Amino acid sequence: MATTQLTTTVSRKDFPLPALLALATAVFVTALTETLPAGVLPGMGGSLGVSESAAGQTVTVYAVGTAATAIPLTAATAGWGRKRLLLTAMAGFAAANTVTAASGSYPLTLAARFLAGVAAGLAWALLAGYARRLVPADQQGRAMAVAMAGVPVALSLGVPVGTFLGHALDWRVPFLAMTALALGVVGWIAALLPEQPGRAVGERPEAGGGVRRALAVPGVVPVLAVTVLLVLAHTILFTYVAPFLDRAGLDGSVGTVLLVFGLASLLSIWFVGAHIDRRLRQLTIGAALLIALAAGLLGLWSHSAPLVHLAALLWGLGWGGAPTLLQTAVGDAGGERADAAQAMLVTLWNAAMAGGGVVGGLVLGRLGTGALPWTVLALLLPALAVVLAARRHGFPAERGRAVRV
Repeated sequence: MATTQLTTTVSRKDFPLPALLALATAVFVTALTETLPAGVLPGMGGSLGVSESAAGQTVTVYAVGTAATAIPLTAATAGWGRKRLLLTAMAGFAAANTVTAASGSYPLTLAARFLAGVAAGLAWALLAGYARRLVPADQQGRAMAVAMAGVPVALSLGVPVGTFLGHALDWRVPFLAMTALALGVVGWIAALLPEQPGRAVGERPEAGGGVRRALAVPGVVPVLAVTVLLVLAHTILFTYVAPFLDRAGLDGSVGTVLLVFGLASLLSIWFVGAHIDRRLRQLTIGAALLIALAAGLLGLWSHSAPLVHLAALLWGLGWGGAPTLLQTAVGDAGGERADAAQAMLVTLWNAAMAGGGVVGGLVLGRLGTGALPWTVLALLLPALAVVLAARRHGFPAERGRAVRV
């Protein structure tokens, strides 16, 4: 039954790279829209008449918009065609970024950022499933890797370029550029992506019922638990990497550290894409171990520039493929409930991102920057334990056993 839902008629010889690149660009728009304010906070805050910390809440409200609406909107739009829904989400990004660029009012800017978060909730809940349905089951991991490549590209290239444009011209320019890119993606999707049907009336889940039924599927809860722990750990360190390096006497290395992290993330997502269809479990274990090793290096040798850069390399190698691994795992585990499972992953992912900023801030304020890596390590150990325990469902030794065919 699930085969008609989750696979497609594309032949093995016809890997739909142009269509998957359109999805990757949509992912890029989603990821960069979320993180872009971080690079232009001084200009944004000054223009809106608020402090930098208040301007920083434009990132938080985006995550809140995604976390609050992903599950109910996924249920409400279950009958929509996937292409129509994705076009609507991208149009939402264009509108939200346009209002952000034009706004001189802080409340209006927050409202626009919330709208962008809502659009992200729609997009993230269907992007992974869309990529999976474009290819046969044995190519789904590779397709996911191509589609998810937009995340590390946004972090490694998009944020620095957006920051440069904001400083060289005006903080509003990067948001206008994102509007233009979102409109371009709308045309790309309209031209190249095949339509994928939503669920029939009798199959549409209620928001609460769909969540409960998805949680009852073996393997879904372990994947979601690992998602929360990994994203929380990563966000704690990523959000406060600048003050961490500053306290370690390496404040001039922030740019190069993030560049190493971003380039390693790109390498990671390529490697994951090449091997995920056969080694999802091993790759997930390896990702957790690499990030844990990076945290240990930062905790023990934060004053050594070479070892800090090595830690950034290991961190990127571990983190870059994580979105692909986790979304593939929850899609495999969810089976016929994959859409609801994906919506929960999106919700918990963004809740963990918001929580990472809060928890990291508390650790920073009470214990200092030196405690950040050890907090990360404390979260990664139980995540690794869950992956190891979920050998039958969630992170099986052979991925084919988890795919509903």
